[in-house]
Amino acid sequence: MPANIPAVVFVGGGPRTAGVLERISANRPELFSGPLEIHVIEPHVPGSGRIWRYEQEPGLLLNSTAADITMFTDASVACEGPAGNGPSLAEWAAGVVNGSITDVPDFPRPLWEQLRSLTGATFPTRQLQSQYLEWFFRRAARSFGRQVTVHRTTAVAVSQAGDAASGANTEGNYLVTLANGRTLRADVVVTALGHTDAHPDTASAAWADFAERHGGFHAAPSYTTDVDYSPIAPGQDVIVSGMGLAFVDLLVLLMEGRGGRFVENPDGGLQYLPSGREPRLWAGSRRGVPYHSKISATLRGETPGPLRFLTAAAVDALLQQHEELDFRRDLWPLVAKEAGYYYYRELLTGSPARAAMGWEEFAGHYSAMEWYSAKREELVAAAVPDPALHLDLEGLDRPFAGRRLAGTQEVQDAVVEYIEHDLGLRDSPDHPETFALFLALLHVYMEVGRIVPPERLNARSQQTVHGWWHGFFSFVDSGPPPHRLRQMLALHRAGLLRFLGPGLEVAADESTGLFHGSSPESGASVAAKALIEARLPSPTVARSLNPLLQSLYRTGLGAEQQLLTADGIHSTGKLLISARHELVNAEGKPQPGMFGVGPGTSGWGAGAFARPGTNAAPFRENDALARTILAAARGIASRTSSTMSPEPAAVGKN
Repeated sequence: MPANIPAVVFVGGGPRTAGVLERISANRPELFSGPLEIHVIEPHVPGSGRIWRYEQEPGLLLNSTAADITMFTDASVACEGPAGNGPSLAEWAAGVVNGSITDVPDFPRPLWEQLRSLTGATFPTRQLQSQYLEWFFRRAARSFGRQVTVHRTTAVAVSQAGDAASGANTEGNYLVTLANGRTLRADVVVTALGHTDAHPDTASAAWADFAERHGGFHAAPSYTTDVDYSPIAPGQDVIVSGMGLAFVDLLVLLMEGRGGRFVENPDGGLQYLPSGREPRLWAGSRRGVPYHSKISATLRGETPGPLRFLTAAAVDALLQQHEELDFRRDLWPLVAKEAGYYYYRELLTGSPARAAMGWEEFAGHYSAMEWYSAKREELVAAAVPDPALHLDLEGLDRPFAGRRLAGTQEVQDAVVEYIEHDLGLRDSPDHPETFALFLALLHVYMEVGRIVPPERLNARSQQTVHGWWHGFFSFVDSGPPPHRLRQMLALHRAGLLRFLGPGLEVAADESTGLFHGSSPESGASVAAKALIEARLPSPTVARSLNPLLQSLYRTGLGAEQQLLTADGIHSTGKLLISARHELVNAEGKPQPGMFGVGPGTSGWGAGAFARPGTNAAPFRENDALARTILAAARGIASRTSSTMSPEPAAVGKN
């Protein structure tokens, strides 16, 4: 292959890389139709990668329905490249079953059963999702003919090639070293590593040391399905810190995964039949309750239109007033007002019997009011007589704020009541306003990343966006299927799941060798020899176990995002990238030809796939990055080739 053919290396071959590949293919006719040499480095099956791989517990599910999952950049996506319509997961499954989609492997019988029973409302298994993602990757790769090579190994280092280190080569040719001993030349390197493992932080390391010295068990933050829980004995008390999606996965692994099963009672209730191998879990978190369930209701009222308050024009006006934006001061009131507009429009137009005012009258007054104002509260009180239907975002975020729970039993009653109330709101057709709120937060979450320049947020707000705002959105919009909450209640009735309440604190007692979990807000507490931190590791480059991130940090080609706050310099742990997704080196300079994308980077970090028709942020980012890569490739191809010639690329796997 001639040396002036641009070489692009993707480190990581999960769904984000697949999405960028599809966008490169879609944009090639306009920007660069010449040959490319593309390498994808992925130790797992490309398309699904590690997180979505087939080889994991069959009972693990997605937290989205099959109709709400697509990898395709449809016409709703505001991007420069052409739309690339294609089937959602539900449509793909139907196509496989009816024979209109034939380029799939010979699935095992359990997957065929899942495919045949799948509907748009099904929460599919991750195993089934893996096949959709792998099919999408193969489809994207085939569009390049013989120009894509997959390396089923790991990238261990990246370095500048030739005289690039001296600055003479402004395009920045790189050498990517693989664990199998090969080295690839790259004009463009794209890191798309997804969620990676890390050395424990100071607190987790201390707990691990404590558990080892006292014969206990500790699981640091990790991808739940990759943790070995076999040392946990049947009947053992275990403190669980975190009640999000990792907690839901943990319940699957330690309950049904150990032989128990759920059965429907004649009265429609759910009962758990234990195998006798299960431990007893004591769960707590900052809020003290699990994530809200997904919603089965559909809208009855007016169809939501475009956002009215959190708009590009509104953000531009704020940028004219302020050198730096503050999320809480400037953006959150617009987010809250947008959420309220969606919520009350559905309540007043879809359930008029619950309203004392027409929507047009309400909307006319509401649009002129600040969210945090007595007038807005008075308007809502006049329009919606039932205070229980008033939207309280602060109460949603901190459900037990200001409430004293007196002891362990009161905590159990309060959390059970909260879960039952959540199911009543979200898993019945009677409260479509909860779905309107879901849609509002989803659209706002996507839009914030599009219209708010990250560099114009003050440091405190960047922490808020990646911390509280992402967490609040996930708590309300990215929870588990409703039946998972019913299973929690069944496990609680079976005595295998107990609740510790909000504001969970964990301590280690050297005198007893036990962990102590307690909630100062409730008085509930427990002592146990086992502690599980049920969450993914926080992003980190400095403590990463990924060899490529270690290499970037060691050589200074990559750096962690640093924020200057009133308390000093704070690191987010994220790989620092520019607005064009270029990696920024230790000297603060963007690296030509090196790009980063995904949750471990300082970008907005939206997921890899999305709900169809939502102008999804990852698809916008994929398209923009693909066009940047193609522009670089066009420039490389137009120049005389360098003295380094790449070895011939073998098609297929190496």
